[in-house]
Amino acid sequence: MDITIVDAPEHERVVEFKDESLGLLGYVAIHSTQRGPAAGGVRMRPYSHPAEALKDALRLARGMTYKNAAADLPLGGGKAVIIGDPQLDKTPELMQAFGRVVQSLNGQYWTAEDMGMTPTDMAYIGSTTEFVAGLADGEFASGDPSPITARGIFNAIRVTAKHRFGRAGLDGLTVSVQGLGHVGEHLCQLLHDAGAKLIVTDIDAQQTARIARRFSAQAVAPDAIYGVKADIFAPCAIGGILNETSIPLLQVGAVAGGANNQLASDQDAQLLHERGILYAPDFVANGGGIVNVATEILQVAEREAFVGRRLQALEQTMDRILTRARAEDVSPHNVAEAIVHETLRAQAA
Repeated sequence: MDITIVDAPEHERVVEFKDESLGLLGYVAIHSTQRGPAAGGVRMRPYSHPAEALKDALRLARGMTYKNAAADLPLGGGKAVIIGDPQLDKTPELMQAFGRVVQSLNGQYWTAEDMGMTPTDMAYIGSTTEFVAGLADGEFASGDPSPITARGIFNAIRVTAKHRFGRAGLDGLTVSVQGLGHVGEHLCQLLHDAGAKLIVTDIDAQQTARIARRFSAQAVAPDAIYGVKADIFAPCAIGGILNETSIPLLQVGAVAGGANNQLASDQDAQLLHERGILYAPDFVANGGGIVNVATEILQVAEREAFVGRRLQALEQTMDRILTRARAEDVSPHNVAEAIVHETLRAQAA
């Protein structure tokens, strides 16, 4: 196993890990340990180039610093990415090798489940490192974070609907959902139960068809989701999808979803604001997953009560962000980042 330092001035520590015998290549990015050990999941994707994977890791790690601060967790921000197709390239040996990478960081970084990963994978990783959460078994095991992540996103959508449409509920509203993995499917269930109409898409056409049948939803092609007419757009797949190309296509009143780093750049938040599209900052909307994982890292005995309180707090935080954004006539993204910076500065003082 080769582990080398990568130069990344805005991050505390970034390493590249490589084991050619296993076909393992990826990165761990630690953005900040100011509030505690860096926590964030590991995702596996068939990135087209190592530079793309590194860029994703850096952005995701920074996002985790913001997410953990917004959720008021004593954790910093980090993320790991593994280059490869999780359906074809993932093996127990690969996961165990990654666990050894995490162990080599001596507790600076805690890993957990993210895109392309399962609780079973966490168990393999956990066989070679103690710094893993999202396990299915154990005294403080938190399991699959997807249902809690989806609950937090659902709460954010309700708050956003209240601010944008003056609606106490979602009955009769149309929500377009991009990405129908574990989180997206749980979210569709919650939205369907609340009476929302759904428009859905995923890069997996069979999954799209299955979810459409299950929830009597309209299925559209992946590229078509940006132009559909809906009340709220819920991105729950990859990041960077809100950009100068996609934003002009949107026919929605608000965006509130679970994907990390939805904005391709900070300028895209302003583009949404100028179009009158209310944006629910992603690192607040999708904080439920890390709250669930945190119960394992922090060894919280009363897990359900802890998660319930933190989800409620995140909902209240979103409400304050959207209220302040309206009062100041600025993008909620700017307000959310300002609140996190205030939190980090106060702790450093």
